[in-house]
Amino acid sequence: MEKQRVDWVDIAKGMCIIFVVMMHSTLGVEKAAGVEGWMHYVVSFAKPFRMPDFFLISGLFLGLVIDRPWRRYLDRKVVHFLYFYILWLTIQFVFKAPGIAAEQGAHGVVSAYLLSFVEPFGTLWFIYILPVFFLVTRFVRRVPAWLVFCLLALLEILPIHTGWVMIDEFCGRFVYFFAGYAFAPVIFRAADWLRQRPVLGLAGLAVWALAEYVLVFTPAPAALAWLLTPEAFMAGGRGGWSELPLISLFLGLAGAFAIVATSALLSRLAEANPLHRALSWLGAHSIVVYLAFFLPMAVARTVLLKSGVITDIGTISVLTTAAGIIGPVILYALVQWSGYGHFLFRRPTWAIIDRAPQKKTAAVAAE
Repeated sequence: MEKQRVDWVDIAKGMCIIFVVMMHSTLGVEKAAGVEGWMHYVVSFAKPFRMPDFFLISGLFLGLVIDRPWRRYLDRKVVHFLYFYILWLTIQFVFKAPGIAAEQGAHGVVSAYLLSFVEPFGTLWFIYILPVFFLVTRFVRRVPAWLVFCLLALLEILPIHTGWVMIDEFCGRFVYFFAGYAFAPVIFRAADWLRQRPVLGLAGLAVWALAEYVLVFTPAPAALAWLLTPEAFMAGGRGGWSELPLISLFLGLAGAFAIVATSALLSRLAEANPLHRALSWLGAHSIVVYLAFFLPMAVARTVLLKSGVITDIGTISVLTTAAGIIGPVILYALVQWSGYGHFLFRRPTWAIIDRAPQKKTAAVAAE
């Protein structure tokens, strides 16, 4: 049972990281080209659940470790992500600095770098906000879960548009992370139940996909534009019914569970199955892809758009997505093969504040 659970959790994380890279790749290509491609519809369909599922999965195993001694908890849940954030923020700035300097000078580069410790930089906001979620969840763990969930659901429902990433994302995403933590036993039981009933699971996914499609692509009334989610509001008040309060919360939770159900069904495949192996590996190494996809994605986008060999924007978006996923995998393999660069994906000893030996278990490995 434990092995099956780890299997589907890794598959779910693998699916999540693909959706994230797909979104950044597609929107980046379309912005550079000045035109939308057919992949835009795929990204739009996934938008209501793309980040909720990632956060929900991130909270699933927290209940196993939330009562650890503070030093160990801070080491695994705060310092761990802080190390990778600072490291990859610096790496990204090596590539971004010339462009910033050309527009704002050296002072602009320094200011942008320092500001990134207050307002997360680019694609790294996810690992910036995770430690905040881990800390807040620890502080409220004695409060009734239903009360915390209702308060967080209210934050998600309220039209909070401050323009600050940390505030807006905290209000809009924490409910999903907490749901993963608080309702983990129910989620695991439901996943195992669906795994034993594939026909029922597929039928449920079909109903969900139809509802998702209708609510995403049916425009919301203009009179309700002020109620749209922060992302849609900042984009000029455009969005479907899926962007409205309560509906966005419902679709976020439903979509996150749809990913859980899909992963549970895919875990029925033999371990040697290429799809099972690929998604499981990506899930187990999702932080590798998340940290390093920005460079191969940017290079592929630039080369494909400037070469003119392929003109279809949707196809270019797919190829850019593939580069964003495969590039980090190749980099990780080179690090493993050469023995150099382990610090890119593994904290060195000096960055660990709790060095007490810890027994490895399947659940901890999946965490």
